[in-house]
Amino acid sequence: MVDFSLSDTERDIRDWVRTFVQRELMPLESEVLRRERAGERGLPKEQLAQLRDKARQAGFWGVQTPEEYGGMDLSAVMAALIEIELGRTFVPFSFGGYADNILYHANEEQRQRYLLPTIEGERKSCFAITEPGAGSDAKNIRTTARKEGSEWVIDGEKTYITGGIDADFALVFAVTDRDRGADGGVTCFLVDRDMGWKSEPIEIMGPPDRMPASLVFDGVRVPEGNVLGEVGRGFALAMQWIGRGRYLLPARALGGCERLVEMAMEHSQSRETFGAPIADRQSIQWMLADSAVEIESLRWLVLQAAWQIDSGMDSRHAQSIAKLYGGTRANEIVDRVMQIHGGMGYTRELPVERWYRDLRLLRIFEGTDEIQRRTISRNLLKGHASVSGVLG
Repeated sequence: MVDFSLSDTERDIRDWVRTFVQRELMPLESEVLRRERAGERGLPKEQLAQLRDKARQAGFWGVQTPEEYGGMDLSAVMAALIEIELGRTFVPFSFGGYADNILYHANEEQRQRYLLPTIEGERKSCFAITEPGAGSDAKNIRTTARKEGSEWVIDGEKTYITGGIDADFALVFAVTDRDRGADGGVTCFLVDRDMGWKSEPIEIMGPPDRMPASLVFDGVRVPEGNVLGEVGRGFALAMQWIGRGRYLLPARALGGCERLVEMAMEHSQSRETFGAPIADRQSIQWMLADSAVEIESLRWLVLQAAWQIDSGMDSRHAQSIAKLYGGTRANEIVDRVMQIHGGMGYTRELPVERWYRDLRLLRIFEGTDEIQRRTISRNLLKGHASVSGVLG
């Protein structure tokens, strides 16, 4: 028997997050829109910290952080359910107590200087691998690091780095052996901002909170003790970071789609044309029906990918499917919702256009649609996956 029900614990946690979103985040939506229209962050840093502290006081801290570091160490399925609930608002919020998964490879000194302060929210990191000529093709990175005595000297540029504006240290991937390249010639360095790198914001169509940065390294000297992991083994760490949870991206989009369709339903029942609600029009009904089918399909793609992780399976194929489907369908759904709202949906009086811009990013970052299609097709053609899925 296949059981799709939640356990009592899962339901309790999901409901707590749902209540937190409704009581603490949704009331801030009008203010977030106002601030973003003024070119400001949706939430001031101080307010974001207060919200995270309030959640921590209720015992909600470090969703997937190991218990030994004070986290909740929740399952992948539970993490997905939480992201779905957070996605039901566009208020830019995430729970505290988090650190990049590859930081757990830090040695004891690095744990004290980087890992623990990051979990506590005292330090901010950014993942710096993408370059002007190396986006989807991460193996093509050109930033270099050469050894001089007890230091490494880093030269190069990174671009579209999320969190690069605020980060006080970066996880920088640089070529340390050009001949070996990604096969033993890339190293990850922990590079503090005060070691000399600079960042510049990159204007985007999305909200200011998502604004990435370009990072410039011009002869930046890094102590050899700041190598994360082993010299030459950085590319494997990079792939571990990138593949840490692609299922969480479509999970948050799923929550947004649920809320958007609810808005469309409410509008279609109150908006009248030619003497009747537009909800009576077949064209509107079909948009709602198609959206409901796609939302339900995405829900199970996301949860199956998460279930595979919890079951100890290799879920990369399932995560690629969930991300590809989630990106394309979410963009179609928000487009339908805007169409149902008509001219009002195109204005900034409603958050539909804001979600429209935000969801477009899902088809690009952490693996474009094209990369996901390539991955999925290669897995099938090489026999690493089957169209019969996990049931065989």
